[in-house]
Amino acid sequence: MKAAHLASALLFVGSPVLAQSSPEDNDKRPVQAHFYELTPLKPAADFAASLKLPRGYRVAVWASDLGNTRVMAVAPDGSVYVSRRSEADIIRLVDANRDGRADGAPTVIVNRPGLHGLTIHDGMLYFMTAKEVFRAPLRPDGGIGTVKTLIDDLPDAGQHLNRTLAVGPDNMLYISSGSTCNACDESSQENATLIRASLDGKARRVWASGLRNTIGFGWHPRTGELWGWDQGIDWLGNDLQREEVNRIERGKRYGWPYVFEDGKRNPQDEPPGGITAAQWAASSTNPVLMHVAHSAGMQMAFHPGGGFGPDVAGDAFVALRGSWNRKPASGYELARIRFDAKGQATRVETFVSGFMSRDGTGQYGRPCGVAVMRDGSILLSDDANGVIYRITYDGATGQAAPLAPPPGPMLEQAARGTNVPLALARPETQASSPAGLTVAAAAFTVNGPIPREYSEYGLGISPALSWSAVPNAVSYAILVEDPDGASKPVIHWVAWNVPAGTTRLPEGLQERDRLSGGPLEGIMQGASGRGTVGWYGPRPPKGDKPHRYHFQVLALDRQLDLPLGATRDQLLTAAAGHVIGSGDLVGTYAEPK
Repeated sequence: MKAAHLASALLFVGSPVLAQSSPEDNDKRPVQAHFYELTPLKPAADFAASLKLPRGYRVAVWASDLGNTRVMAVAPDGSVYVSRRSEADIIRLVDANRDGRADGAPTVIVNRPGLHGLTIHDGMLYFMTAKEVFRAPLRPDGGIGTVKTLIDDLPDAGQHLNRTLAVGPDNMLYISSGSTCNACDESSQENATLIRASLDGKARRVWASGLRNTIGFGWHPRTGELWGWDQGIDWLGNDLQREEVNRIERGKRYGWPYVFEDGKRNPQDEPPGGITAAQWAASSTNPVLMHVAHSAGMQMAFHPGGGFGPDVAGDAFVALRGSWNRKPASGYELARIRFDAKGQATRVETFVSGFMSRDGTGQYGRPCGVAVMRDGSILLSDDANGVIYRITYDGATGQAAPLAPPPGPMLEQAARGTNVPLALARPETQASSPAGLTVAAAAFTVNGPIPREYSEYGLGISPALSWSAVPNAVSYAILVEDPDGASKPVIHWVAWNVPAGTTRLPEGLQERDRLSGGPLEGIMQGASGRGTVGWYGPRPPKGDKPHRYHFQVLALDRQLDLPLGATRDQLLTAAAGHVIGSGDLVGTYAEPK
C-alpha cells in the first residue's frame, strides 16, 4: 500500500481572552484531513463473480480492455456509446448476437480533446468537452455525420472539467458546469451550476446554482422532476462534506460554496459584499438526502422498470467512483437511490460493492458510467481498468419500459414570469398619485441605441444610470426588461434597496448579490433572465430588428425584505402598495449578423 496521511491543524485556535468580533473567530479549530488514495489492483478474470449484489442479481463482464471508459449512452438500436477521457474519443460497442457481451473491438466514432459528456436524443449524438457542446446525426451504420458546434464559450472548468449533458423531457439541453475549485467565489456565474440551453445552443440560462459538481442527474420517470447527485467539498475532514441528493428546480441555490448539507457554514470562506453565512443558508435549498462524504458520485441513471428487479421502477442508480480524501475510504460501488410512490427520494443504499480490497487499502476498479439497456439490464463502467459490467436479475422478462418522463414540471418552471406586462404596467407598481421621476443614462438618449460595450456581445458591463430624487422615498428599485425578447419580457436587471440618497450609479457594477462601499452600500441585486445575479446586457438574436430595453426605476416608501437572488416577480409583490414614484427610460439594441 502506498498512501500518505496528512493530519494537521488547518485552522488555529485563537486566544480565549479576545472577544469574538467576527464570524472568522469561530473558524479557529483543527481539522483532521487525509490524503488516502487506494492502490490500484488488477482484477482477475473471475473478479466479477466476487462482487456483492442483492439476492437475485448477477454481474458479468460485458466488455473489457477498453481504456478510460467514462460516460455511457444507449442508442435506440441497442448499441452503446462510451466516452473515454484519456483517449479523447467516443467509442461504439454492440452486442448483436445478444449473448450478454459486446462483440469484438470497439469502433471509434469521434475524437475531441477533453471529451467527456454525451447523450443521444432524436437521432442525434450530443457530446461535450469542458467548453464546447457538439451535435452530429447518427447514421444507420452507427457512425455519425457532420459534427456541428452548438456552444463554444462555456466558462473555464478548472478543477472540475468532467462536464455532462442530457436532454430533458421539455426537449431542452441540460449541461452540468462544475466549479473551477474546491470552494471559492467563482469568476463566472455559470460555474457550479446546471445550465438549460436550447437544442441548437443559441439560448441558455442558469437553471440552478450552488452545485459544486453535479455530474450525475436525470428526470424521474413518473413525476418528470429533475434530480442530481452533487459531490461535496474536500479537506473538511473524514465526514464532511457529505454527498448530496438534490431535487433541482429553476432559480434555486444549493448552498455551495458558503454553506452545505443542512445549512452548516463552510469555515473556509464568507460570502462577499457583507452577506452573512446565515443569509446565504436561508436562501439555499437543503438536500433531500445525504451520503457518505467524498464518495464521488458520477453518472446517474433512472430505471423505468421492466426487464430487471420487480421493484426497480422509478429508482436511480449512481456510480460512486471513490474517495481520496477520506480514511477509511468511501465509494467504489454502485449505489441505488430509492424513490417512493410519489417520486420522492427516501434513502441511498449500496447495490454493487466489492471493488475495494478487504483491508481497505486497494481498489479493483473505479465505477463511473451507468446506463440502462433496452432489455432492462444495467451497464456499469470502470474507468480505471477499462471494463464494462452488465448487471441482470434472475428470471427477469420483457424489456425496459420507455423512459419518457412527463415534461410538465420543467415546462411549468420555465414558463414562470413569461408573457406578462412590463413592471410599470403591472398593478403592483400602481399608486394613487405617484410622483414622476426622470431616468437618464450617460451613454444613450431616450429611444437611442445602447452602445455595444453594455451588451453581452461586447463587454457586458452595466451602464451608468441616474434619476431624479423623489421626496420621502426610503429606497429605490430598478427593473430593466426587454418586451421584444422570447420570454416577453426578458429580464436584464433586478435591483432593490438602493439608498434614498443615491440617485446615480456608475457603470460596471459588480455582478453579485450585495453591493458595498459609499453610495452603493446595501444595494441588492436579483436574478436576471439568464439566471445570474446583476446586470445582464442586451443579447437579442443576431439580425433581429432593434429590441427595446426599459430602464424602470421605482421610488418606495420602505426598504424591501427579499431573499438573495430574488426574482422580478418577488420584488414586485413586495413593492405592492409602497410605490410612491416611478420613471422609465427606453434604449434600443440590435446586433448585426
